[in-house]
Amino acid sequence: MPRGNPQNLIPTNRRSKEEVRKNAAKGGRKSGETRRARKTLREELLAMLATGNTQNQMTLALLDKALTGDTKAYEVVRDTIGEKPVEKVMVAEVDQSVIDEVEKMMNDNEEE
Repeated sequence: MPRGNPQNLIPTNRRSKEEVRKNAAKGGRKSGETRRARKTLREELLAMLATGNTQNQMTLALLDKALTGDTKAYEVVRDTIGEKPVEKVMVAEVDQSVIDEVEKMMNDNEEE
């Protein structure tokens, strides 16, 4: 959400071409800075992981957290070893009578 007074916001189509170009250039420079910073961080992390010892320490720390009950750490370990459950969602239009029939069947099963 923009800060400041919303009445001071001027849409791009009501600005001069020069002003639009100037703002686009600012955005492009900022985007480049962010991209370079992200690349540097990625390269530094990969260099640290290449030592092997760092990766082992991280793996042990993750396992320790999972063993102490940290469910997010457990999920990361589970997903990393390829045991992530399949998540499927089916969307379909169903007549209300079908929904009522399924609910009735479910209720009948609960009573048994």
